[in-house]
Amino acid sequence: MFRPRYGALPTEQPNPRSRRLDSLAPVEIVSLMNREDRGVAVAVGRVGREIARAVTLVAGALQSGGRLFFVGAGTSGRLGVLEAAECPPTFNTPPSLVQAIMAGGRDSVFRSREGAEDRAGQGKRAVARRVRAGDVVVGIAASGVTPFVRAALAEARRRRGRTVLVAMDRRSPLGRLADVVIAPRVGPEVLTGSTRLKAGTATKLILNVLTTAAFVRLGKVYGNWMVDLQPRSRKLRARAERLVQILGKVSRARARRHLRAAGGHAKVAIVMARRNLSARAASRLLREAGGSLRRCLDA
Repeated sequence: MFRPRYGALPTEQPNPRSRRLDSLAPVEIVSLMNREDRGVAVAVGRVGREIARAVTLVAGALQSGGRLFFVGAGTSGRLGVLEAAECPPTFNTPPSLVQAIMAGGRDSVFRSREGAEDRAGQGKRAVARRVRAGDVVVGIAASGVTPFVRAALAEARRRRGRTVLVAMDRRSPLGRLADVVIAPRVGPEVLTGSTRLKAGTATKLILNVLTTAAFVRLGKVYGNWMVDLQPRSRKLRARAERLVQILGKVSRARARRHLRAAGGHAKVAIVMARRNLSARAASRLLREAGGSLRRCLDA
């Protein structure tokens, strides 16, 4: 049976710099936590090669028809839910392309169910129901020993999926179940064991890069412009108009007309403007270019 030595985990160690935390004034707590947080980005930067390997793995799987799943419990699981939820509006992806599996189910996103992380059987069954060969499962476990995530990764491998582990312990036994291990050394938390702090910040930084870089590779971005956005709010409709105006090199009025003719799809409208094409012809050109605006405009 899997019995981790919890007391030896990096995430369970006390931080000597915060040993008088309960005696500090508010401004001192703020200053201390800010100093500790500064090291998080540095720690994530040191595992840049591993993150890049995971990006290549994810982009390749998505390009080949696979999907991306984030699996976790507690804060780790909620960060996976957040990342999955942000992909459709940012990159115009179907909700099924990037999904999250949360220990304890949907209700655990809003109300903590700490015991859910120990239910390995639920992690196995959740993956068995949803994951197939060619998918990528990213297990997120700050401690590196979460039973729910361990079982999920094992089942993903059994189903011939690819696996990535995000943990704060490079010696995590879950690493044996992962094709890529991303394990920044963020050090002990200001509040001992509270991995929603530095570990959570590091995880968010890693997931930000993982999804953004993967979809950049898939042609969802032009330059640093979010050209595949879904303009479903006034702010995003205004942004889409600016994109067509700037990248299409047309007036605002013409940008609005192109965007309307393109059914709100900014990339199509930009190709219409730059190549003087109808919406149908622009859509066809984009399909032939694999959705890459760069290939359409540079051809």
